[in-house]
Amino acid sequence: MNEPLVIIPGLMADARLFLPQMVRLGSERACHVCIAAKGETVEQMSEALMAGLPEKFALMGHGLGGDVALDIIRRIPDRVTRVVLLATDPLSEPPAQAAERETRMVMARAGRLVEAMVQEIPRAAVADSPWRDEIMALITDMALGLGEGVFLRQSRAMQRRPDQQKTMRKVRLPALVLAGRQDTLVPLRRQEFTATLMPYGQFQIIEDSGHLAPLEQPEAVSAAVEAFLRGPMMLR
Repeated sequence: MNEPLVIIPGLMADARLFLPQMVRLGSERACHVCIAAKGETVEQMSEALMAGLPEKFALMGHGLGGDVALDIIRRIPDRVTRVVLLATDPLSEPPAQAAERETRMVMARAGRLVEAMVQEIPRAAVADSPWRDEIMALITDMALGLGEGVFLRQSRAMQRRPDQQKTMRKVRLPALVLAGRQDTLVPLRRQEFTATLMPYGQFQIIEDSGHLAPLEQPEAVSAAVEAFLRGPMMLR
C-alpha cells in the first residue's frame, strides 16, 4: 500500500471539496481529511492537527489548507513524502485584504454567514460551466455546516498567515502546484512563484477552472495528483 494522503481543505470547505479525488485515489492509498478548525493562526492550526497524522504521509492542501500544509512541513519535514498545493498563497496577507476580510467577519457575527461567503468566494471565482450553480450551492452548504465560529477562526488565520518563503526554499521533497487558469482570488503568477520557490516544485495549470479546481475539473485534477503521487519519492 502506498503512503497515506492527508488532505487539508481550504476556507470553509470540508471533505466534499476533494471527494472526486478521494474516490479515484482511495483504491491505492488511505485518504485522511483534516479540517483546520482549531486555533486562530496557521501555526496553531497545524499544531492542532499534528497528533492525528500518520507516521509517513503525502500532503495536499487548498488555500488556507495549503498554508497549514506548509507549516506542517516546517515542523516535521522528515515525515512528509511529497506535497500538492492548490490555490495557495505563500505570502502574508496585505493590509487592504485583511481589512476587507474584517468586514466579512462582521457580517458573519451578525448572522450573515451566507452573504460573507458570497463575498469570500464570488461567482466570478468559479469558471463558467454547466455545474457552476451546483458548486456555488455546495460552497454555501459546506460553510453552514462548519458554522460562524470556524469562519471567524479561519479568517483570523488568513489575516495573520506568515510569509512562508523561507519554509518553501527548504522544502526538499517533490511538490506540485495546481492552479486553475481562471482563479481570480490567487493569481496564476503567485501560484507559479510558489512552485519556483521550492527546489523540486512543479507547476501545472488546470484549464477551464477557477479557485475550486478539484470540483470544477475533477478528472483533470485527479489525473494530475494521481500521476504525481505515483512518481518516485526522493531519498533524503
